[in-house]
This record gives sequence, C-alpha cells and structure tokens, in this order.
Amino acid sequence: FRDVQVIAEHVRDGVPVIINITQMTDADARRLIDFSCGLAEALSGRIERVTGKVFLLSPAHVAISGDQGEVDSDLDASFI
Repeated sequence: FRDVQVIAEHVRDGVPVIINITQMTDADARRLIDFSCGLAEALSGRIERVTGKVFLLSPAHVAISGDQGEVDSDLDASFI
C-alpha cells in the first residue's frame, strides 16, 4: 500500500498507471481497486480491466486505443 500515494500522484499529474494485482491477496486487491475507482471518479478519469488482475487507471485527458465511439477533441494524449 506504500505505492498508493505514488499511483495517486501519477494519475493526478496526468500519467496513466497500470495496476497489477496478481500477487496480492484478494482482500488487499479489492481495497486497492476500490481506492483506484474512487480516485478515477474524483479526478474524472477511468479505470479499465486489461486482464483478469491487471487494470489501467487513466486521467480524463487520455484516450485509450480501442475506445468505442468518437474521441473527444479536448483529449490531448493517447495510451496504446
């Protein structure tokens, strides 16, 4: 959980973060994902499952390759 502050700082600074919970206990993984969902909501970002236990936490201004629909014109970065 010492990485939670680093995760929050990166997302707040506009940097997408990959969260890999494969080596965490189920309870700890759930807490981290709950925190990340709250962080994404508070910063108008997104959290998406990449694989079973890997998630992408991205700031609002980042477009994710493979997103459905049109890309907003106010997005200034992309993550592939």
